[in-house]
Amino acid sequence: MRDHDAQPVGGIARRLAHILTARGIDATAQLTDPTEPVPALQAAQARIPARYQEAVADHPAVAAWVHEVARAGRPGPKGAPGIAQGRSLLIVGTTGTGKTHQAYGAVRSLLLAGVRLRWKAITASDLYAELRPRPGHDGERELMDLARCPLLIIDDLGAAKSSEWTEEITMRLINRRYNDMLPTLVTTNLGMADLRAHIGDRVASRLTEMTDKVILDGPDRRRALAAKRRSTVAAAAPPARTELAAPTAPAAPPAARGHAR
Repeated sequence: MRDHDAQPVGGIARRLAHILTARGIDATAQLTDPTEPVPALQAAQARIPARYQEAVADHPAVAAWVHEVARAGRPGPKGAPGIAQGRSLLIVGTTGTGKTHQAYGAVRSLLLAGVRLRWKAITASDLYAELRPRPGHDGERELMDLARCPLLIIDDLGAAKSSEWTEEITMRLINRRYNDMLPTLVTTNLGMADLRAHIGDRVASRLTEMTDKVILDGPDRRRALAAKRRSTVAAAAPPARTELAAPTAPAAPPAARGHAR
């Protein structure tokens, strides 16, 4: 990735924090799980991978985006806001820095905020696998469903092998969401220069305009957690048993000396 020198908290955090503060909203306040169950969140948990069912959007830029999307939602049944048009996020970071965690945390935070939300999540690799032409499968209908979904997570963009066909699919999906200004959460391991080479200039240009970039830096969290688990297991293990030395046989008494005669 070529963006290590970028600021972890970009212009989106500063701009939205200023707007939200002016409206009396604390942009740094994290939405935590309530004591009473939220039906929409309970329904969503079944679709969120087990590893991310407790995810929290704790990065300042992601949290600010959640607040802005929740504030801009259109009133719906019983006064609950529904997700509206808005900015998207491009979450960039090396492997294991928590990009997917932040994306699912953003979905959970919106649901906790009471936003009526129809959303989908798919990895770029699964996207191409699902849409690849095959008998009895309507890939065009599935592509349009993803393109029109009010909120979409595209995870690991740039990780799949590229071709003219994958570039066309990505272009059609991103272009539709760009034109309709539908919020999209895109995660990638690649800096913009590498991403542009992988998905093409037309897609990269639209992503640059429609998204605010969030940079996640730091070590691989998965390796850090694995090391912590190993350390915990080692500390909890009982001490190694030392074999007791076998008792030594008593020394034989010295032989009696004969008397001089």
